[in-house]
Amino acid sequence: MKIIKQQLKFLLVLLVIFGCTQDDDNSDIINQIEPPKNIAVDVTVTQDNTGLVTMRPSGEGVTGYVIDFGDGSEVSDIISPGENISHTYEEGVYDFTVTANGLTDETTSITQELVVSFEAPQNLVVQIENDLALSKTVNVTANADFATFFEVDFGEVSGAEPLSANIGETISYTYQEEGVYTITVEALGAAIETTTYSEDFEVTAIVQPIASAATPPARAESDVISIFSSAYNNVPGTDYFPDWGQGGQGSSWALFDLNGDEMLQYINLSYQGIVLADGVTVDVSQMEYLHLDVWTAEDVTDIETSLINNASGTVTEAPASRALTPNDWTSIDIPISEYTDQGLTVTEIFQLKFVGTPWAEGTVFIDNIYFWRTPTAPSPLVGTWVLAPEAGALAVGPAMGDTSWWSCDATCVADRACQYDDEFIFGSDGSFTNVLGTETWVETWQGGSDACGTPVAPYDGNATATFVHNQDNGTVTISGSGAYIGIPKANNEGELPNVAVPESITYDVTFLDSNTISVVIEAGAGVFWQYKLVRSGAPSPLVGTWVLAPEAGSLAVGPALGDTSWWSCDAACIGDRACQYDDQFVFGSDGSFSNVLGSDTWVEAWQGGSDACAAPVAPYDGIASATYSYDESAGTVTINGTGAYIGIPKANNEGELPNVAVPSSITYTISFESDTAINVSIESGAGVFWQYKLVKI
Repeated sequence: MKIIKQQLKFLLVLLVIFGCTQDDDNSDIINQIEPPKNIAVDVTVTQDNTGLVTMRPSGEGVTGYVIDFGDGSEVSDIISPGENISHTYEEGVYDFTVTANGLTDETTSITQELVVSFEAPQNLVVQIENDLALSKTVNVTANADFATFFEVDFGEVSGAEPLSANIGETISYTYQEEGVYTITVEALGAAIETTTYSEDFEVTAIVQPIASAATPPARAESDVISIFSSAYNNVPGTDYFPDWGQGGQGSSWALFDLNGDEMLQYINLSYQGIVLADGVTVDVSQMEYLHLDVWTAEDVTDIETSLINNASGTVTEAPASRALTPNDWTSIDIPISEYTDQGLTVTEIFQLKFVGTPWAEGTVFIDNIYFWRTPTAPSPLVGTWVLAPEAGALAVGPAMGDTSWWSCDATCVADRACQYDDEFIFGSDGSFTNVLGTETWVETWQGGSDACGTPVAPYDGNATATFVHNQDNGTVTISGSGAYIGIPKANNEGELPNVAVPESITYDVTFLDSNTISVVIEAGAGVFWQYKLVRSGAPSPLVGTWVLAPEAGSLAVGPALGDTSWWSCDAACIGDRACQYDDQFVFGSDGSFSNVLGSDTWVEAWQGGSDACAAPVAPYDGIASATYSYDESAGTVTINGTGAYIGIPKANNEGELPNVAVPSSITYTISFESDTAINVSIESGAGVFWQYKLVKI
């Protein structure tokens, strides 16, 4: 049996190696195959006093299973994924072991107790609860002596097959409607007799948010006009609940407090207005979007948001409607052009109006109502910065300019080489990135030893962050948990781990010259951390953040360079692939490369998706630690790092995934149309030319 198992593993590894090209002398693809995980086994027993047990193992990354039944008998033959096996036990308590084999020699094993008893289950204890996060969802857990598994009839559909699980596990079920249902739980073992429990249980729906909407990004005051949001300064004197007669239609309103976070609650929304103070209007013609976050249960399907203008005493309005996601926050950004294209003047906005669909039948919660635009001018901080490699560039003291407590001298600079090459990248789009490489300085409070080590979350460079540089005040605010300048422990509340990890940090920043800055933060009263940063060397023309050009033909494939006759993404395709067209390809001045994909991207069938927007799939999920090299004379750029890519992940120099091995590097042909537009192509196998146009943002 062991010989058979080992031969199977050898053949699978051989197949993986054979799938790699001869040119690829890197065995990283094999090393990156994870051992089997999430191993579980469903166990059922026939209720006939025979002790016949059926086991169905499951898991991820598994090629086959072997079961040691724990009763002294021989281990099983190899069980293929999806199959089950039966085994007859005598009465008793056994510990059986399931071993899952992966693509390599690595295995994963779990051991589980099995009770085989010909006595009816006793001491049945059932726990039935409404799920705290999922509306109209009930969780049932059952424990009993002499039981192996349990079944649940949730009482919604007469005659429906009951759901089953191992004893001690939990079964979840989502009802179509809230109400009282008879839930019946039956505990089963090897005995003919079973034990049953029934309860009339009230299934409830979640009718209000259980978490706040996402915190808005930090923005300069000139780039936002806030109506209702704790993140910004709101227009003063605004009335959020004017009585326009809605009460007569059954509507009402309240200020809802969720653990200290206040939001507007409109009950049985027919229509509801927001009115600025008498005589107050706002000019939003220079803004780009109206933002609002809306939460609703299942009753309100759409919300219509109107801007109402009062130009020289003439009142006009225009609506914009958006669909809502039930039982979740919907983040809405409505282009101001959607209103002006209807002929609305937006220079004297004095009211907003919300209309619910269906009319007066559901409640909405609204937060973060504000107008915004992208930063009007690039900050002089835009670029890549590092700690100046000189004594005193990293220091702390009791006052600004006083570094008497501690200062990193020349020896310290050498010891902390892994920290002095850390990069603080300010993007022209307001993004901020910590690029730490494979090592940085890790302190004791992070689980390190005050020495160079692997970056530790959340200060590992993976934070999605933004920055706002207030040049008038001489401050820069970094927003994003885990993002920082200088050292991670110093923030406005104090020093970690004595304070909570902050969502944002504000630093004082002074330009000593165009390429040198002084950064200071008071980390608690009278503790001043002080850094000197210098701008990195002359960047490659690729340095910056690029996206697919939002124009027809910017993503295409054909039999030759310049020929896109096989397929080309047209305007409708761009709309469908909005989650892909906002993917960012970030070239750092230090040679680093990052795919910034956000919460969703285009996921194809070969990745386990459905050719639609979905959560990114490893290794093409933006987590890759990658670099790039640009050969200007050859007109090529090479991306180094498994899972890093330009354009689409499947196209590489050997062919298209999944028909070839995942590469550790990809070389593209590149040409510049202008400083902000490039054409990129790759021949992915003989005569298959993928072609992209990217623009810098």
